[in-house]
Amino acid sequence: MNPRSREARSARSDQEAWAPRKRFASGDLFGDAQEILIEHAGQEYRLRITRQGKLILTK
Repeated sequence: MNPRSREARSARSDQEAWAPRKRFASGDLFGDAQEILIEHAGQEYRLRITRQGKLILTK
């Protein structure tokens, strides 16, 4: 990797680290459902709540 690529990557990482993150409550996303579909980069993912109350994301 050339030094300019490293500098660009480092600057981008620094900016991303300071960018505010969005926060969502799982109840706001799921409502009364146990599973939701998320589309990302043309792919569909499933996010579901397990019986133990954990989240699992699958493609």
